[in-house]
Amino acid sequence: MDPRPDHGEESYVGHGRLSGKKAVITGADSGIGRAVAIAYAREGADVVIAYLCEDADARETARLVEEAGRKAVLVRGDLSSAAHCRDVIRHAVDAFGRIDVLVSNAAHQASFEKLEDVSDEEWRLTFATNVDPLFYLTKAALPHMSEGGSIIATTSINAEEPKPELLPYATTKGTIRDMVAGLGQLLAERGIRVNAVAPGPVWTPLIPSTMPPEAVRDFGASTPIGRAAQPRELAPPYVLLASDEASYIIGATIPVTGGRPFI
Repeated sequence: MDPRPDHGEESYVGHGRLSGKKAVITGADSGIGRAVAIAYAREGADVVIAYLCEDADARETARLVEEAGRKAVLVRGDLSSAAHCRDVIRHAVDAFGRIDVLVSNAAHQASFEKLEDVSDEEWRLTFATNVDPLFYLTKAALPHMSEGGSIIATTSINAEEPKPELLPYATTKGTIRDMVAGLGQLLAERGIRVNAVAPGPVWTPLIPSTMPPEAVRDFGASTPIGRAAQPRELAPPYVLLASDEASYIIGATIPVTGGRPFI
């Protein structure tokens, strides 16, 4: 990518806010997921890096986690499979004995000019990748989480302002926001917090790989701040929600949108 995304490799400084915690992060090979993995490691957490197929990217994230003095576990595979979601959790428990933080972040996105261009397979793939893992991973992780645990999902500004050309993606992100609100209430009595982060435009590999060149060129310019975010700028709310400082934040969606309203 040109320019190269900034995941906080040189800038993120930890302060021990997640000391000793064990985290699972999906889509952690690049983009927001990599930025969160770096931040969690520098805050003191060991990390499971779940990713689809980009082995070199995943190994680089693992290197950065280990460079921070924390343990990194790589788990490759397709999260649209319920069995693989359970396998991710099994790897985490085998490695760490428990799960303190689950970040459901992996996503699929594609652009379409007309509704007729959206195939049945594309619609199902988008839901299977973006929505289903939050259910499968949460259900599998719960027996291994105790009071104080945190589950964090990645939704989007598209949950509030759906772009028509991103109809399947935007619909899944609205669904995730509703799931988080419901799960937050359902799991609160167990002392497990469920929340979400809603990014605005972020400079990640998803953008040039799924958008036409003219959209990539102007990506983020419509925000009040006038630019797209770098992945490192998304990491702090994920750290907050994973930390004990967020003990009374439940069912919330934190917008990180460069000034675009999110209600």
